[in-house]
Amino acid sequence: HVQLVESGGGSVQAGGSLTVSCVASGATHMSSFCMAWFRQTPGNERKGVASIAQDGRATYADSLEGRFTISEDKAKNTVYLQMNSLKPEDTAMYYCAAVSHCGDPVVAFLRKPDYWGQGTQVTVS
Repeated sequence: HVQLVESGGGSVQAGGSLTVSCVASGATHMSSFCMAWFRQTPGNERKGVASIAQDGRATYADSLEGRFTISEDKAKNTVYLQMNSLKPEDTAMYYCAAVSHCGDPVVAFLRKPDYWGQGTQVTVS
């Protein structure tokens, strides 16, 4: 059973930067997983933000305009989402997700993730 624990959320002024982290544990074969970040605001569905496959290929939501970067430290089983030029509309609960048997980061946006973290709140004012 995979456990995902996010951290690093908080409040930031518009135009600022923030990096959220997600530590994965409990799986012996994370090499077959894609890792992804989703975000959700009250009353709305969870939407994909960025995802990364084990070979390092990444994909992003079109709306981000290149402001976010997803990366992975395999030695630490940690996935990061660096967010720059933040806007108030980026305010959301950010969730880490793991998608098994995933060789293409786009798949992480198309299939229901196998595991979710508890979320970390990002507020931009």
